[in-house]
Amino acid sequence: MKALKKRRIDIEAIEELFITVPSGTVEMRDDRINKVWDVAIDTFNLAKFPVTQDLYEAVTLANPAAFKGGNLPVETVSWTEAVSFCNKLSEFLGKSQCYSIDSETKDITFDFKADGFRLPTEAEWQYACQAGTKNIRYGELNEIAWYKGNSEKRTQEVGKKQPNQWGLYDMLGNVWEWCTDIYDETVYGSYRVFRGGGWCDEERGVMATTRRRSHPYSFKIDDLGFRIAINLKN
Repeated sequence: MKALKKRRIDIEAIEELFITVPSGTVEMRDDRINKVWDVAIDTFNLAKFPVTQDLYEAVTLANPAAFKGGNLPVETVSWTEAVSFCNKLSEFLGKSQCYSIDSETKDITFDFKADGFRLPTEAEWQYACQAGTKNIRYGELNEIAWYKGNSEKRTQEVGKKQPNQWGLYDMLGNVWEWCTDIYDETVYGSYRVFRGGGWCDEERGVMATTRRRSHPYSFKIDDLGFRIAINLKN
């Protein structure tokens, strides 16, 4: 991924990071409640890689990662820090912000129609990971992902494993990725979804269909990052 200097964020460099994901339908499932449903996906743009430390620091002037390296994925970020990054990047590049967070009530609103940067929805993430298929992985695990069996107990530089059929790298392994969605408000309140598996996960946990969740403000660990999406221009 092209390194960006602090506060000098080039729209062309940002645009080079994205792949256009075609429209389609993805099958979602929640084994807790034995439910399966289909979600229609409109075409959108998704970053080829998880957000790197170079890009995160260029936007925020901070680097919270436990494993330091410019082309390593940023990690140890909460969901609210991830969406704050999206809002700041949108502001720098003259786009409308997708998220609004009330500092007193901590209520979060999401404007899906805004033209700024955002986290993918959970359905978008899974659909992009599976590249329009129903497969749990897009290749042999050692070839496509950093996980417990090959990661050397740390994150690795993005883009070093094989991409999926749509040219997206590290969708599985390396770091889990925050999604926009609330997991199950009735049971878990404001907990948000993250997907994909991380560098310390066993093989059985690194699948396109694996779902996890946690608190949007307080939860941050060294194998949880994010990648960004943006709606196509009308």
